[in-house]
Amino acid sequence: MLKDLSPQSFFMGCLTAFVGFASSFAVVLQGLKGVGATDFEAASGLMALSVSMGLCAIVLSVWTKLPVSIAWSTPGAALLATAGVPEGGFPVAVGAFLVCAVLIIIAGLFKPLGKAVAAIPAPLANAMLSGVILGLCFAPFKAIAFDPLLGLPILGAWAVVAAFKRLYAVPAALLAFVLVMMFGVELPEGAMANWAASLAPPMELVTPAFTMPSLISIALPLFIVTMASQNIPGIAVLKVNHYDPNPGPLFATTGFFSLLSAPFGGHAVNLAAITAAMCAGEDAHPDPKKRYWAAIIGGVGYVILGLLAGAVTAFVSLAPPILIQAVAGLALIGAFSGSALAAFKDAETREAAAVTFLITASGVSFGGISGAFWGLVAGGLMLGLLNVAKAWRG
Repeated sequence: MLKDLSPQSFFMGCLTAFVGFASSFAVVLQGLKGVGATDFEAASGLMALSVSMGLCAIVLSVWTKLPVSIAWSTPGAALLATAGVPEGGFPVAVGAFLVCAVLIIIAGLFKPLGKAVAAIPAPLANAMLSGVILGLCFAPFKAIAFDPLLGLPILGAWAVVAAFKRLYAVPAALLAFVLVMMFGVELPEGAMANWAASLAPPMELVTPAFTMPSLISIALPLFIVTMASQNIPGIAVLKVNHYDPNPGPLFATTGFFSLLSAPFGGHAVNLAAITAAMCAGEDAHPDPKKRYWAAIIGGVGYVILGLLAGAVTAFVSLAPPILIQAVAGLALIGAFSGSALAAFKDAETREAAAVTFLITASGVSFGGISGAFWGLVAGGLMLGLLNVAKAWRG
């Protein structure tokens, strides 16, 4: 294997880890705090996810000799950010994470379940995702209203870099956030000393609790968005780059590592899409058979970054919450525009997608169950009515 390692693959693997972590860790922190995690529990969850996805990428890439890149579920984290704290607090959310992991494993091992998820109409799945993301996408502009001197540099850095190289836009916004924190925010006395003390890896074991509302409003939507928005597109990216993996074992393995990370606060890991394209493309290596090293190096990078999650979280906690929400929102603008376009491009399903989107984005809940689930149900019913009316007219 070592003879297949090249400087090109090593560089691309390092870049993959940096971009994957820096572009969306803020979304993960917001999501975990959104369902009741403390700062330390959120740091523990971030560490567990990063280490799990790194180890998963290493295992799958060594096993298959394919560039299998792994990521945390960014759409799932966005879902958590808007779900609200469940009755019973973060332990109930952790119970939902465990159930989601089991469902992912079953989807990989039991083909009918995987096919059922794949059969969810794409416009409805994309409408639910765009509805979930919408709230966080407002944050960059709310940050400017909060304090233009703090919010504008973050948005400006993202916009300028995105105009030339979209891949580096969110890392640029993150760098602007760090500079704003260093020169624009008055830190409490002793803050840097406390930050230095947080370099030790955080680890908080959470005893899970299970309730039916959390299973329906957290576990099920988290499973659906992870499968429909991450795992299935992840397979598609590999196939576009002329790889032909067996999806079932890959899904089941990501579910297993999700199961390992859940007790420490991690919500889900899955096949990557954007970073998968980085590892599977020609930039990783001219020879497709040697590109798997990029995913392995990326996995090592994720493990290292995960062990620094405590310091990352401690630094972020010193900022006004709206600023880190702004970085998270900028990280999701691309996902929002892509999912919204996919949701509404087909005129025949547009009304059903609109119902799903509006109910999900409204944040309403019934019976303790979040709008994401009800949006999908209502959109499905609307799509059924449209199909019945079409058949009756025809």
